[in-house]
Amino acid sequence: MSAETPGAGGPAARRTAGDGDGRQPGMTDVARLAGVSAQTVSRTLAGHPHVQRKTRAKVLAAVEQLGYRKNNAARTLSSGRSRTIGVVTLQTTFSSRTNLTFGIETAAGGAGYAVSTATTASLDTAAIEGALSRLAEQGVEGVILSVPLVHVSPRIEQLTRSVPTVTVDGSRTTATEVVAVDQTLVARLATRHLIDLGHETVWHVSGPEEWLDAAGRRAGWRATLESAGRPVPPVLEGDWTPASGYRNGLILGNIPDATAVFAASDEMAFGVIRALHERGRRVPEDISVVGVDDIALAEYCSPSLTTVAQPFDEMGALAVAHLMRHIADPAAAPEPASVEPALIVRASTAPLGGRARP
Repeated sequence: MSAETPGAGGPAARRTAGDGDGRQPGMTDVARLAGVSAQTVSRTLAGHPHVQRKTRAKVLAAVEQLGYRKNNAARTLSSGRSRTIGVVTLQTTFSSRTNLTFGIETAAGGAGYAVSTATTASLDTAAIEGALSRLAEQGVEGVILSVPLVHVSPRIEQLTRSVPTVTVDGSRTTATEVVAVDQTLVARLATRHLIDLGHETVWHVSGPEEWLDAAGRRAGWRATLESAGRPVPPVLEGDWTPASGYRNGLILGNIPDATAVFAASDEMAFGVIRALHERGRRVPEDISVVGVDDIALAEYCSPSLTTVAQPFDEMGALAVAHLMRHIADPAAAPEPASVEPALIVRASTAPLGGRARP
């Protein structure tokens, strides 16, 4: 089989690409093997959405075969080390993501590493591929993936094999390590708290369906109600924003039997409380509200918010520690790690028909 054929294997193909003459394979080698232009290779590796599926597959097959990795930053260092790790995160103003990134940066700085952040505007597979590719091109020594992987493409698999990678939301590829909070436990803590206060059932304002965190919280909420023999209300769909909490709070405000609600984020809980106030429903005398994350504002809203805290500093430090170990020994088997959430009881919850603690 000719080395010009996409997907061709064996030493001959690799020697044609440059290994035999002592150089690393370059983008032109990938283009030659895939039968496309170098510009098409560049667009494919950047995750451009308008590359045809068949062309993308040929380019990625050539990348995989040649072991191509653009690593300009590392090549400029005589040590071959960039002392930089990458973080892939969503373009968002959500406090939880900001707090997690801050925790990662603090821990990385303590380990003597800089952090390069690649943001993605969506959870689209091509967008995540592009963010990972940009970090690989910078020569980062490892990556912390702080977005849920809805679909793991061959390109994502290839990138996470070539660069040590840790995820922090429970999603994984065959090569990644996972640092996560048990989101079903988050939901159990919140739901059980409300049941123990005497509420017959608990309504749920969920996060977006494609987020693994949201799916885990929804599953934990449902399982807790079912195990307690309580009715399971229909899920109210949110999108993490206060506005979506507000919209669902207006619905809850018109349901007289609703006395307890578990919102999947503090931001949505704030929106729920505002809407309930407008509907004349008192929190917590008429309806109790629990959020998730324990962001800084949770303690200072009115009433102060009962929430399930996620220790973002600890998550960031643990993710960096695992990544350092993975960088030191990329062949080591991935070892998932978890961080424990904690229920923080404040003034937004109370016994059914009662008053909150002072």
